[in-house]
Amino acid sequence: MRDKPTLPACQKAAIEDLLDSLRVEAGLARNTLSAYRRDLEAFARWAADRDLAQPGAANPDDLIDYLGHLRALGAAPATVARALVSLRLFYRFLVAEGEIKSDPSARIPSPKLRRHLPGVLDTDEVDALLASCQGEDPLLQRDRALLELLYATGARISEAVGLSSEGIEREFQVVRLLGKGGKTRLVPLGGRAQQALRIYLSQGRPRLARADRAPEVFLSRTGRPLTRAAAWRRVRQAALRAGISASVYPHALRHSFATHMLAGGADLRVVQELLGHASIRTTEVYTHVDADGVRALHRLYHPRA
Repeated sequence: MRDKPTLPACQKAAIEDLLDSLRVEAGLARNTLSAYRRDLEAFARWAADRDLAQPGAANPDDLIDYLGHLRALGAAPATVARALVSLRLFYRFLVAEGEIKSDPSARIPSPKLRRHLPGVLDTDEVDALLASCQGEDPLLQRDRALLELLYATGARISEAVGLSSEGIEREFQVVRLLGKGGKTRLVPLGGRAQQALRIYLSQGRPRLARADRAPEVFLSRTGRPLTRAAAWRRVRQAALRAGISASVYPHALRHSFATHMLAGGADLRVVQELLGHASIRTTEVYTHVDADGVRALHRLYHPRA
């Protein structure tokens, strides 16, 4: 029986440097860091067995061979996709640290799963949708804040319209969403969403609020809490103004959030937590998308952070 290859010291050191960076700078969860470690150490042992012990020794063909090796072992497409995400994160880190000159994983397409999710907007369409809600009208300011929130957090429309002012925490950096089954979760807000919410809450909302002061953030023109149906209509109207022909509805921004996060290299379990999914299998549907970059922080993952 063949002995398990030893993890080369140079590879181990590079992996530890990456994990330390993610732990300190990105604040990733222990389980997420453990998943990265398993993926990268498995690759490092495979590479060492092929005289590729140095972190920069592998080329794109080597990485493709490794992904094929995982498939031959019976790994699921989602597992192969996660391994590639880990490798991208590793090589992006090495490039940033000046350890290697180029990223061998940069042009390798992500595996696609069989399931396909409709209704995902590309980043240009998202930009156009958000840009359609500009102006000093309080309803437009509200709609811009709502759309930015939906895309920045992946919130369900019911979670967004149910958000209270007390649910915006840490100087607009985080929102507390009430999800299915009464479960709450904290989701970070990017800079664009923070700005849109600040403008709406300081300028637009006071012009909509009634004397009884509803606690909900998003109000109708009569000052009552915005309903799910009304929010859906406003999203559709924004899409028409933006000239987007695809069917756009509030969940499309949730789908786009998840797809774009994974395309940027976000860990699947991090996206699961942000979306409030009880099962990782629900989140795996989003891994059909081609991923072309890896970033560690939410603000680096997200196109409008």
